[in-house]
Amino acid sequence: MVELNVNGNTVEVEADDDTRLLWAVRDHLGLTGTKYGCGGGFCGACTVLLDGNPVRSCQVRLSLAAGAEVTTIEGLSSDRNHPLQQAWIAEQVPQCGYCQSGQIMQAAALLDKNPNPSRDEIVRHMNGVICRCGTYTRIVAAIQRAAKEA
Repeated sequence: MVELNVNGNTVEVEADDDTRLLWAVRDHLGLTGTKYGCGGGFCGACTVLLDGNPVRSCQVRLSLAAGAEVTTIEGLSSDRNHPLQQAWIAEQVPQCGYCQSGQIMQAAALLDKNPNPSRDEIVRHMNGVICRCGTYTRIVAAIQRAAKEA
């Protein structure tokens, strides 16, 4: 058993220490907003926050997450009313939507540390979270909107 703090709740996961955080979150806890993308940590679809820092959950072993605060897209806002989530809707960011939870979690980490980032800072921070539909312009606009409205 591995004890985790996920979205503010202490939970026990019955899994090996080397199980990836992605699978604990999705399969053991039923929090399916975090997506499996590439499995190699390259695409960012599985991004969650670990002690406020964005990590690729497909690469994080449970043993490394024990004792840390894990935040998934479900934990960002209980009513889906987080400024980023609302900005994503207002800017019509999603097309297929697959990468969106990873994009939002990466953006949340940025705005937590820098509430008023420049466009260049946004682009640099979001680098590495891949949107196969290519909605990068709308992603940047949504982050800028959320920064203004937060």
